[in-house]
Amino acid sequence: MPVTAHALKFSKVGSPDVLEWTTEELQQPAADQIQITQRAIGVNYIDIYHRSGLYPLPLPSGVGVEGVGIVEAVGENVKNFVPGDRVVYVGGPPGGYASARNVPAARALKLPDDIPTEVAASLIFKGLTVEYLIRRCHEVKKGDAVLFHAAAGGIGLIAGQWLKHIGATVIGTVSSEEKAKLARANGYDHTIIYTKENFTERVRDITRGEGVSAVYDSIGKDTFAGSLDTLRPRGILISFGTASGHVPPLDLAQLGAKGSLFVTRPSIAHYTAKREELEAAADALFEAIRLEHLKAIETKTYPLREAAQAHRDLEGRKTAGSLILVP
Repeated sequence: MPVTAHALKFSKVGSPDVLEWTTEELQQPAADQIQITQRAIGVNYIDIYHRSGLYPLPLPSGVGVEGVGIVEAVGENVKNFVPGDRVVYVGGPPGGYASARNVPAARALKLPDDIPTEVAASLIFKGLTVEYLIRRCHEVKKGDAVLFHAAAGGIGLIAGQWLKHIGATVIGTVSSEEKAKLARANGYDHTIIYTKENFTERVRDITRGEGVSAVYDSIGKDTFAGSLDTLRPRGILISFGTASGHVPPLDLAQLGAKGSLFVTRPSIAHYTAKREELEAAADALFEAIRLEHLKAIETKTYPLREAAQAHRDLEGRKTAGSLILVP
């Protein structure tokens, strides 16, 4: 029997106003899919990139790449899930802003009983992002000094906790003293208010001129050049977002002149494409939560229907921590 589901979709790119509330009859899951009733949905910057057209999608399209819910039905060939299972998913076709949906079973994971729904919704996508960034894209080691931009954001707060557990010296940029206080409460040894201070100069001061071994930069255009100048010789810049716009073309000779630097532009899709990699990353994240290396971060909750306001608040940098939609 078809299930009536509510979802937010968009048929043209643009401001949050392009998101439209829809009602549809959700068909039974196809082969290799599961159908879930959603309990909580994570909001991420990639949702804004999709909605705005920065990362183009075929239109019309759903939006949202993660959620937590209960399995209602399974398609042919699905062996690992049964109705009633509590699951979390990351990736697959955008469409997470929905009361119920069908998702590829390959992108879903059973949610351990000891991980609360809202904790999972606030941590899963961002936590898996942090996992690959600091453990596999570039392995941060005890004693390393690293710079993380947007330290008070959802990813930044998780990163601060995990990096502190590793034993790194963690430096973060924020926009206000209030966000600096939040970042320091989540593992950051030093915070730089970029609206008042030159972050490149401050990083050099903090590291006594040596620079950091790695910069994690989700801001893009506004911070890229300065981020390169905070690196020590043979350091790496991990550019994983473009909140301020695309990074201009780079003259590779600069990397040599500035100290044989490395630059990478990773994607979580490529670090969790194989099932075994996704499961191993999730196991590491769940274990970090159990051992309290990672604790629940500040979370703001919106009704599903108010997703456009969640986007406005996120783009306007009016939020800290994670944003969750509840159907």
